[in-house]
Amino acid sequence: MKRSWHLRIRKTHRYLGLFIGIQFLLWTVGGLYFSWSKLDDIHGDHLKRPATGFPASLSLVSPSVPLAALKQQGIDSVNTIALLDILGQPVYQLTYHMQHGKGHAMAHTQLANARTGELRDELTKAEATALAQQRFTGPSDVEQVEYITTTNGHHEYREKPLPAYAVTFRQPAHATVYVAAQLGTVQSIRTDPWRVFDFLWMLHTMDYEGRDDMNNSLLRAFSVLGLLTISSGFALFFVSSTRFRRKSKRAKPHLVTA
Repeated sequence: MKRSWHLRIRKTHRYLGLFIGIQFLLWTVGGLYFSWSKLDDIHGDHLKRPATGFPASLSLVSPSVPLAALKQQGIDSVNTIALLDILGQPVYQLTYHMQHGKGHAMAHTQLANARTGELRDELTKAEATALAQQRFTGPSDVEQVEYITTTNGHHEYREKPLPAYAVTFRQPAHATVYVAAQLGTVQSIRTDPWRVFDFLWMLHTMDYEGRDDMNNSLLRAFSVLGLLTISSGFALFFVSSTRFRRKSKRAKPHLVTA
């Protein structure tokens, strides 16, 4: 093989390695963190106390009572009805869809007292804080409570029901319990290990807008460049091999002079 080809392959491999080497390092660091972490601990499942049930002898009003109240507001169908325990009180959670112009239907949730059937408002700050303390297995020292109405693609509570209360505890690892105000339920628990995981996941997927898109163009481009870098490395190994160069010299025809 001509020396010029040898130099071209070497230069290609060098510059490709320099260009995507940092991303290769980030992929490796992220992979190490992911493989050495327990997902249950990352997700905060170990900090979430399971919801309690009610005795079968509990006296409840029929769900038709809050349904009748919803019907008076113009709701003609309900998707689901669930019984929740909110601070020791039985509460019906009714979900339904409502049309909002141009045939677009949006999901809504209504809470109702399961003893009386009376419709009730979303959780207050005090109720959400108490519910978070009830379901949280760690110390109950609350650091701050925030009412969230909007999130972006980088927020740790992204793509989850809003509005919500973010109840942050001092320990362990600045755990934040997210309580959906209209649903009356704990949605997730986020800690510092999860935040590190989420940041490394963003670097891993190279989705710097929403963090979870595995099909973005940047990731695809770097994957192709990574394949080219590896291929050029193999090619460089073979063209640099002493045995390969000896075979190339033997394969060349010898000129015979008269």
